[in-house]
Amino acid sequence: MKKSKILFTSIVSLLSFGVASSAYASQKIVDEISSKLSVKYTIVDNQAGEHGVDCAILGADWASCFKATISLNNDGEAINDKDWAIYFSSIRMILAVDNDQFKITHLTGDLHKIEPTEKFTGFPAKASIDIPIIGEYWQLSESDVIPRWYVTSTDATPKVISNTELDDFVSLTGEQWKRTPDDHNILMTTVNRFERNADIKPLDKKAMRGQIIPTPVKLTLAEKDIQLGKNGIHLQLKGFNDASLAVLNQQFNNLNIPLTDKGYKIVANIDVTKFKNGVSGAYQLNIGDKQATITAFDERGIFYGVESILSLIPVNENPTIAMLKVEDYPRFDYRGIMLDTGRNFKTKQAVLRLLDQMASYKLNKFHFHLSDDEGWRIEIPGLPELTEVGSKRCHDLSENKCLLPQLGSGPDSDNLGSGYFSRDDYIEIVKYAKDRFIEVIPEIDMPAHARAAIVSMEARYQRLMQEGKQAEANEFRLVDPSDDSNTTTVQFYDRKSYLNPCLDSSKRFVDKVITEIAKMHNQAGQPLTVWHFGGDEAKNIRLGPGYQDIHAKEAGKGLIDQSIEDLPWAKSQACQTLVKQGTIKDIKHLPSYFAIEASKIVKNHGINHMQAWQDGVKYAESAKDFAVDKVTVNFWDTLYWGGFDSASEWTNKGYQIVISNPDYVYLDFPYEVNTLEPGYYWATRFNDERKIFSFAPNNLPQNAETSVDRDGNPFNAKGTLDWSGSYGLSAQLWSEIVRTDNQMEYMIYPRLIAVAERAWHQADWEIAYQKDREFSKGTTHYVDQNQLLKDWTLFANLVGQRELSKLDLAKIVYRLPTPGAKIENGKLIANIVYPGLAIEYSTNQGESWQRYKGPVAINNVEHVLVRSVSPNQKRTSRAVGLKM
Repeated sequence: MKKSKILFTSIVSLLSFGVASSAYASQKIVDEISSKLSVKYTIVDNQAGEHGVDCAILGADWASCFKATISLNNDGEAINDKDWAIYFSSIRMILAVDNDQFKITHLTGDLHKIEPTEKFTGFPAKASIDIPIIGEYWQLSESDVIPRWYVTSTDATPKVISNTELDDFVSLTGEQWKRTPDDHNILMTTVNRFERNADIKPLDKKAMRGQIIPTPVKLTLAEKDIQLGKNGIHLQLKGFNDASLAVLNQQFNNLNIPLTDKGYKIVANIDVTKFKNGVSGAYQLNIGDKQATITAFDERGIFYGVESILSLIPVNENPTIAMLKVEDYPRFDYRGIMLDTGRNFKTKQAVLRLLDQMASYKLNKFHFHLSDDEGWRIEIPGLPELTEVGSKRCHDLSENKCLLPQLGSGPDSDNLGSGYFSRDDYIEIVKYAKDRFIEVIPEIDMPAHARAAIVSMEARYQRLMQEGKQAEANEFRLVDPSDDSNTTTVQFYDRKSYLNPCLDSSKRFVDKVITEIAKMHNQAGQPLTVWHFGGDEAKNIRLGPGYQDIHAKEAGKGLIDQSIEDLPWAKSQACQTLVKQGTIKDIKHLPSYFAIEASKIVKNHGINHMQAWQDGVKYAESAKDFAVDKVTVNFWDTLYWGGFDSASEWTNKGYQIVISNPDYVYLDFPYEVNTLEPGYYWATRFNDERKIFSFAPNNLPQNAETSVDRDGNPFNAKGTLDWSGSYGLSAQLWSEIVRTDNQMEYMIYPRLIAVAERAWHQADWEIAYQKDREFSKGTTHYVDQNQLLKDWTLFANLVGQRELSKLDLAKIVYRLPTPGAKIENGKLIANIVYPGLAIEYSTNQGESWQRYKGPVAINNVEHVLVRSVSPNQKRTSRAVGLKM
């Protein structure tokens, strides 16, 4: 007996030693690959279909595919172990691999895995192995290739391959910036940029005197200026709340303007009888010799009147403001921005800084996107898994602890791929917004884009089932276990991305979430009056117009076996029951059915206004189908694909429409056509400040005269329906490739100032909508281009000579524009989109820099670099080169 026990113990020890050795060996290979292997990603051909590749047979949407090469370079000794896998994010589906030593598998979303096959012969010492691939669509920008590739092995801790921590492992050269041979966009080089900026003339201080951003309805300038001396400002705001007064005090302090009893008086009062139109935020401002007087429609009007004074104050030690009179009110009731924190989280501090800038530019709606497939971002008492599991991404293939990595978050939860707002955080944000007269509109996206919630509630289900609490486990379950539908979302997730709209437990979940968020709003002092349902993209992309069945013959579409594809929830027994009962006509109507059901829950909470992305309610007959009195839709059809006319369909159905078009006000798109500028570009190749400033949000066909389509081509636009006008204008920042707070601010600013200008002020060159009037660039000439240029020139000078300094003071990491430049007759000539912003040049590869003050002779050098410098001299733009 004693011998047997000793033998058994020895065997266990040997087995344990074997497991430990295996784990050690696994960790060793992970350590070797992550430190010795480097990745280079080269985009080879973005028009592979034009050059012999049969993209259709590979199943590419619209038969469009590209070629790229993944090069794995081993800097150390040979690595022959096969027990490894490299995980990486790709926003493009990988369709084919041309190296039989490796296979690439799609897991979920953008997560892919490279593994060795049986033919793998190892990574030779000091050598590189190429893996040619074919992917769907194109990769026209370096930001299309996502960082933080990582390696795993059995029982080992995953590690990021060191050189993929940043985006500099990508190579994209030559003509690869073109989507098709007929791409007529203009690549922004220094010379092309110079030509684009050439008509923007610098203005002197006299020309900018007394100008306010956003532009008031009516402004009358006097000749005299007011010197704000050492006594600063004395605020006397009758009928104004203390919390918002503290905000204004802080804004003056930020500009180094003291607040004293002896300062220049700003006196305000509310008098509704002075305003015939009764618009919230309306005000009259009279800056006189002895004091400034604000007469406002309401508290908001007082706030905006003071903001106009603050807009006038320059950043310097001896500020002056012009004497003037203003009559002003907002153009749109809804002037906002949507911030996506689901795809990649954003810190509370970044959100608060955004609210500060929204207040300065009189924006009043903060659309807070708090959930998506990739993350749940708000604490909900009673549902801890939403944040314990759904807010985190890490390498857990079971997804019991977290969501799988997406969008470059890597194997760990120590970056902004993970994160959430606690209940206290959210209450603080709402209160902060309220004090700045900004309404927070929370969005919990459903029924699609709900994977984070679904995985979280499945974790809750499993936990409670193990505890024997079956009824409680099913209380908030979001999937029908009978549903095995084969469906693929826009971001390549499977059926677990779609909350099931046919379950009572889904409705209970919606009710629970609204209940808790409404409590937070009440505690913050801003009761919840609008609920954003989401509703977008609840479809199977494999059944979309760019695909066809393998047996079909239509050219220009991807060939797939559509017989195995399902609509979302098609095989859910709960949903089939609703069809049989006649509750819904068709499975494809479920998203709109659920929107209507959600509106009943919203109404039960005393909320009488619901908002949604327009495709989420497209199968409802009209806004009257909903339980709430008002339904607002964010309209996001691309204009040149018919959005110039389809917008009217929504107003004619009784919806309030917020113009949210991707081809003009999506801020996750690049500033310019350049491979180094980050951003998505599925709707347009660029959205720069000038394009946004030129946008006519209340006459959508007009924009065909001032802009082009995605490929840089003119398009015709004619409104054929009656148009009752927009309820508002909203910019959007989706955050798939916006991974940090700094990247967020780069993408938002200074574009948001142009959005605020168009949301507040209707320019003289904006034409009233007229049904059946057709517009086209270069063909029609309805728009007063001279007035547009004059307005833009003033705006660009104000931003360059005044507003950027204020962003510096606020510590906003805005984008500094790269200069335009060319060599002419041996001289460097440079310009900038924002006159007044400093330009520097270098003739020695950036070792030293000199201030550009005008055309300068360049001799005996091969290359010249140019860059812009922030007003506070602390940051520079990307340096760009010219060849002599």
